[in-house]
Amino acid sequence: MRFNNLDLNLLVALDVILEEQNITRAAERLHMTQSATSGVLGRLRDYFEDELMVQVGRRMQPTPYALELAGPVREVLLTIQSSITAKPVFDPNTSKRHFRLIVSDYLISVMMARVIQQIHHSAPRITFELLGPGDNSAELLVRGEVDLMIVPERYIIEGHPSQLLFEEEHVCVVWNGNSLVGNSLSLEQYMEMGHISVGFGRSRHLSIEDWFMNQYGFSRRLEVITNDFNTLPQLVIGTERIATTHRRLAELYAEHLPLRLLPPPVKLPVMREHMLWHRSMDGDPMHRWLRERISEFTLSPDHLAVA
Repeated sequence: MRFNNLDLNLLVALDVILEEQNITRAAERLHMTQSATSGVLGRLRDYFEDELMVQVGRRMQPTPYALELAGPVREVLLTIQSSITAKPVFDPNTSKRHFRLIVSDYLISVMMARVIQQIHHSAPRITFELLGPGDNSAELLVRGEVDLMIVPERYIIEGHPSQLLFEEEHVCVVWNGNSLVGNSLSLEQYMEMGHISVGFGRSRHLSIEDWFMNQYGFSRRLEVITNDFNTLPQLVIGTERIATTHRRLAELYAEHLPLRLLPPPVKLPVMREHMLWHRSMDGDPMHRWLRERISEFTLSPDHLAVA
């Protein structure tokens, strides 16, 4: 199919080439030979009157014009996928849709494990891939490479739909045998203790460190940084350290581990978890069905409570 003398099939190739920035890898994804892929790049160069990809040392890099094209090309492909190739009606019981979601291990523990369990009964052939948050999470959603993100409010991406799912408080967690604190905690005690925190991605975004610095001008004494929330309660066992984490997760672990939950010595901000998706998926019937299942789960007064 051609539009203004452009073979629209070439847009698929252009999207892959710009993403991979490597002819060999692009050829593998396109199921083409390297020479055929190079030929496609040549046709794209002729049409756009731009080199698009140039050799810099051992790597290929997109030209400034190619970078300008990357976003619109991806948007066109996503629009075609959601509005033309998507079926207007579907049967959840027979659908084989595969969903990719970015969710933290905390969210898997307090909600997504049970959401997926419920969906299995009504849509047994639907499959899921759960990805942890990272430095490229926003890019994956903008490129349409993931179906949903469930993230705190500060990670909402402008221009894409979102929905508030629930609010969460923080509590402090210590080992039952920790003799440094009783059933309450002063700010002085809190700051003197060794802390365990969570960091994501290469830039090590820490959970509430920026908030402490902005509010009080100092940081906690971090002695252990882990890469997921579920290890926080486990790492305080047998130590005099403290962790500050989500109330629902702390209550879940307190049922199985020798933990004591304490109110924080300062009022921490409420965390608001939002569901976020690419705008091109807004009207997709199956995508909407998944969003409704997640929303229904969080709206139930019993679902988000500790089982």
